[in-house]
Amino acid sequence: MEPKRLYRSRRQRMICGVCGGVAEYFNIDPTLIRLAMVLFGFTGTGILAYFVAAVIIPDEL
Repeated sequence: MEPKRLYRSRRQRMICGVCGGVAEYFNIDPTLIRLAMVLFGFTGTGILAYFVAAVIIPDEL
């Protein structure tokens, strides 16, 4: 069995596909991840974490 890999999503993409990729990895609705990111984004570090993840996480094949 092939291990699960985290990728930025091409299908569930709004900005960079990070939230969609995380949602696909955990098999949950991308809207829940996006809402969590918005709440986390109010701290200021959430925005930085999103863009760092967009650079580090590879695009879906």
